[in-house]
Amino acid sequence: MALVHITRRERFSASHRLARPDWSDAKNLEVFGKCSNPNGHGHNYDLWVTVKGEPDPETGFVVDLGLLGRIIRERVIQYVDHRNLDVDVPFMRGRFSSTENLAVAIWEQLEAPIREAGALLHGVKVQETENNLVEYHGA
Repeated sequence: MALVHITRRERFSASHRLARPDWSDAKNLEVFGKCSNPNGHGHNYDLWVTVKGEPDPETGFVVDLGLLGRIIRERVIQYVDHRNLDVDVPFMRGRFSSTENLAVAIWEQLEAPIREAGALLHGVKVQETENNLVEYHGA
């Protein structure tokens, strides 16, 4: 049978600060620019979650998209939307809040529940700005 990829998009708004606590404000500004603002800054993120599998012979679905949406909202969106990634998000604790690390953390939240739903997680794409996005396809 055919292996099919299907993608679900969700959106969230969150703030964070790119800064190493062991560096001075001047060094953080030099390395991270305006993203090191001591008060943080925010983004309107787009999140794409791509799963893969063989379509079910009865439904034709790789996974029920309503179920996939619920998994994403329950495991990720409810924790990150209108939150500070550095302070409020349990699965980001102890991680530098780059978009790269956020994509990996989101993957870790979704991989098992998506498998339990009968599909395989193929990729997580997090778009932070119009010009910048990160894709992660597992280790």
